[in-house]
Amino acid sequence: MTQLQRVVIFGITSAIASEVARQLVAQGSSIFGVGRNELKLRSVLEDLRARKGVQQVIAGAPADLDDLTLHEALFDSARRTLGAVDAVLVAHGTLPDQLRCQESVPETIAQIQTNAVSAIALLTIAARHFEAQGSGLIAAISSVAGDRGRQSNYVYGAAKAMLSTFMDGLRHRLYPKRIAVVTIKPGFVDTPMTAHVANKGALWASPDEVARGIVRAMQRDQSVVYLPRFWRPVMFAIRHLPERIFLRLRL
Repeated sequence: MTQLQRVVIFGITSAIASEVARQLVAQGSSIFGVGRNELKLRSVLEDLRARKGVQQVIAGAPADLDDLTLHEALFDSARRTLGAVDAVLVAHGTLPDQLRCQESVPETIAQIQTNAVSAIALLTIAARHFEAQGSGLIAAISSVAGDRGRQSNYVYGAAKAMLSTFMDGLRHRLYPKRIAVVTIKPGFVDTPMTAHVANKGALWASPDEVARGIVRAMQRDQSVVYLPRFWRPVMFAIRHLPERIFLRLRL
């Protein structure tokens, strides 16, 4: 079981990531968080400081993670602040408007930049650091949307598929070095990012529920985790639907 004593969270201001941070702090972790919105980041860090013990460190830095030139400096700052880094969680992302993406090449590319390219850049830096260190854990939040392209969100799904495949390869590469790589695939989560969805049914989960699953997966060095767990058989069925049937569905 991995000891998550010093954790860097990219995208800590998201509903899921901030809840992960709270649960980690409750278990004794020190946290360095990065978020784009400086005011929101300050609020999250202040909340974590109110929960921490005497020996725990809570710190962070505001940054737009689409700017890849900032990544190395952010990681170096986290390492200096915490003394060392045991784990990295890449949790930032956006939920694009599929219709806008269909009408705009720049919007499509921007969404892939945020949801795939920027995340992959951070994971590459983390992998290099942990290889040199000889230990560590890398986790990233992907999505069930990446398991099969669907007409309702295929730009988002394509970005997450790219991220998941990158994580698969990274896991394969780092396995002999005993560096864990954890891919997290949530389904529908009731967060501010999905507030526009009116009718949330039984398939929807809370950020707290998903965060508990993420912390558990990181502690156990699990490879690919669907959250909640029922999404694994659901996505298995969707992936294996014959194309002639799948194309008639409105998903």
